[in-house]
Amino acid sequence: MGSPAMTTPQDPPARRVLRALTYNVHSCRGSDRRHDPARIAEVIAESGAEIIALQELDVGRKRSGGVDQADAIAVHLKMQAHFHPALHVEEERYGDAILTALPSKLHRAAALPSRGEPRGALWIEIEACGQKIQVFNTHFGLSPAERTLQAETLLGPGWIGHERCRRAPLLLLGDFNAVPRSRSFRLIDERLRVAAPRQSGRWRATFPARWPLLRLDHVFHNDRLRLIDARVIDTPLARKASDHLPIVVDLDVIS
Repeated sequence: MGSPAMTTPQDPPARRVLRALTYNVHSCRGSDRRHDPARIAEVIAESGAEIIALQELDVGRKRSGGVDQADAIAVHLKMQAHFHPALHVEEERYGDAILTALPSKLHRAAALPSRGEPRGALWIEIEACGQKIQVFNTHFGLSPAERTLQAETLLGPGWIGHERCRRAPLLLLGDFNAVPRSRSFRLIDERLRVAAPRQSGRWRATFPARWPLLRLDHVFHNDRLRLIDARVIDTPLARKASDHLPIVVDLDVIS
């Protein structure tokens, strides 16, 4: 009787799902008025997200103890931080970051047209699931006209309209200070798909964290990514750590 046929173990299928999170951390200042980057990092760690877009980070600011909050959170999560200071006064900086442990490189970090507090955006390229994924993070202004101008700029050829983004999977995350009926939101929604956490058919609110009433934070993606799930993190710790609640999404990367 012959020997049984030898079988070759099959390689596991390539991972094709990404988990991303957007979170306005309010200078890591919680409802107890304490600045605590470790608490923010704990909220993020519990989500299991691989791509993290953060807004309102302090770096070297006296009000938050001079801590580099982007770096502190990244170290806690064992990730790399790409930080852009929308506001830079002497040694104090304030702005936004994208964190990830995936292979990544910064493509652009720059100001957006602003009429009040300076605003900006970051664009990094991440390698995951066999693809080069274009990831953007931003924090829009407070006035409707300002947000419209910022949306138009972000959709333009220097950012999302760039040729590098035409065929690549693309994610846009941030605090847009805009509800879905606003013009700035609709401008983006015409070009990209929104990943909207829902409950009983309604969109989940993200602000203020303790009693959420408004949906100001959003995640958008193009048709090279398919939404699997979107949810708001509303644990007791998240409600205490910042004045916004984070959104986490799972996305399938389409070949």
